[in-house]
Amino acid sequence: MTRAVTRAVTRAVTSERVDSFRTRWREEAKRTGLNPRDVDLLLADALQRSPSYLISHGEEVFDPSQIEALLARRLAGEPLQYIRGRSEFYGREFLVDDRVLIPRPETELLVETVLLRAPRHASVVDVGTGSGCIAVTLERERPDLRVLATDRSLASLAVARQNARRLQSRIQFVASDVLTGLRNAFDVVVSNPPYIPAADVELLDREVRAHEPRSALTPGVRGTEMIERIFDSCGASLVVLEIGYGQEAAVRIAAEARQIAVMEVRNDFAGIPRVVVSSGHGWK
Repeated sequence: MTRAVTRAVTRAVTSERVDSFRTRWREEAKRTGLNPRDVDLLLADALQRSPSYLISHGEEVFDPSQIEALLARRLAGEPLQYIRGRSEFYGREFLVDDRVLIPRPETELLVETVLLRAPRHASVVDVGTGSGCIAVTLERERPDLRVLATDRSLASLAVARQNARRLQSRIQFVASDVLTGLRNAFDVVVSNPPYIPAADVELLDREVRAHEPRSALTPGVRGTEMIERIFDSCGASLVVLEIGYGQEAAVRIAAEARQIAVMEVRNDFAGIPRVVVSSGHGWK
């Protein structure tokens, strides 16, 4: 934490106007390379108001002590989503904390692909569900789907269950490492697996590598270990996977080695191959 942040947090202020508070902390955010809008979002949360309310009610006086503690966490590098306790995904709000990966916009392409590809009334398993954002979204968008969410982390499953209850989703849950121990075959296997090579984790933004669960970021040295395990256990299912930058060739090789056909590769908005659609047998 910088000296400036420490001074801002420890100063004896019992009340302050909204406009002066915003000015002070937005300037501090700029100096530390953060988006000043983070200040507005945390302040709005604390006051239970909208960000636009802050602008039109700058004269309002409040006690800043609790909010300053939240802002100090943000300036120290903790992700905004963990501080707020929630993150938006596919138009819905999901609870998140440091037990689960923060949902990314590019993962919405994974969901869109399954929504387009899955037959009516298909059985779907979400491997490594984390917050449950993929599984819950699929079921809410396509209530005809029968969705099972799995994760080897009981802590992650607890978060996913909370999200399912909040969003009134009918998905089921099983603690499982990949598809180990699941007796039923599934029409569709979907996953946003950990895919970052272990050595590359240290190259990630500090707030990612220092705060998000490492097991959700990397599966091992190559980065494709979890993808290979899914291919090993998918049978004849349609498999829809999110992959990392530069992994398309390695994923194609892994699929071919297992006689799995890569049917489609979809690029994200940055033009990066992001979603791979593949199958063993019986799909077109």
